[in-house]
Amino acid sequence: MKRLENKVALVTGGSRGIGVSIVERLAEEGAHVAINYHSASSKQLAEDLKEKIEAMHNIKAITIQANVGVKDDVERMVSEVEDTLGDVEILVNNAGIAPFESFLTLSEETWDMTYQTNVKSIFLLSQRVAQKMVKKRAGKIVNITSTASLLVTSPVIPHYISSKAAASQLTKALAIELGRYQINVNAVGPSTVETDMTTEMFEDKENYQREVEANPMKRLGTSKQIGDAVVFLASDEAEQVNGHLLMVDGGLTVKAAQPDDHLQH
Repeated sequence: MKRLENKVALVTGGSRGIGVSIVERLAEEGAHVAINYHSASSKQLAEDLKEKIEAMHNIKAITIQANVGVKDDVERMVSEVEDTLGDVEILVNNAGIAPFESFLTLSEETWDMTYQTNVKSIFLLSQRVAQKMVKKRAGKIVNITSTASLLVTSPVIPHYISSKAAASQLTKALAIELGRYQINVNAVGPSTVETDMTTEMFEDKENYQREVEANPMKRLGTSKQIGDAVVFLASDEAEQVNGHLLMVDGGLTVKAAQPDDHLQH
């Protein structure tokens, strides 16, 4: 039997980047998956992913457009999942943005948009799905944070770094409050991985090499590894894991900064 057989999962930002691998791994383990996307440009990506996992894994999948930082959208989306697949048993708060703007030129609009997507969405979605999880005394919530929640990984994204730190602390707070209802709340913190979201950055081979050299394992992680970590935290194997920040980073966040590493660029 697969580890997540017939569980209902909702993955935000599931049509691109790390979200795709999370969706694929949940489906491989037998979960029925709701794939959230935001922009019109991601609709076809979500539909293609839906068809792929349904054909490969004999599970049910749906795609849902929603801005996860807007309460009405969240309510509509979760209600649609409940009506179509059933109550959400696994919530993966994966949606996130990281617009590069330095502090002295950072706009209020970018600050608010970053916090709305990276933090407020976790609050809105977790609160909504937890209402059903509390009644059932069961549920898994996994938040995708970042190594940036522990380290200042770049000098030009203070809004992103602080939002991910907030998401990690929110994870711990929810773990304490919801744990009494047998709901596990954990987070996965990736370091830089190669996805369509990093293609532009890695067009500069020096950027790629700096990231590799900065990592203790001298390699980048993969999006599948993030999906593997999510599956573990969503499974019965992690029944007693609660409030944990699982860093999938090759040891980056436990390494002292060196003069030639990426913190200096």
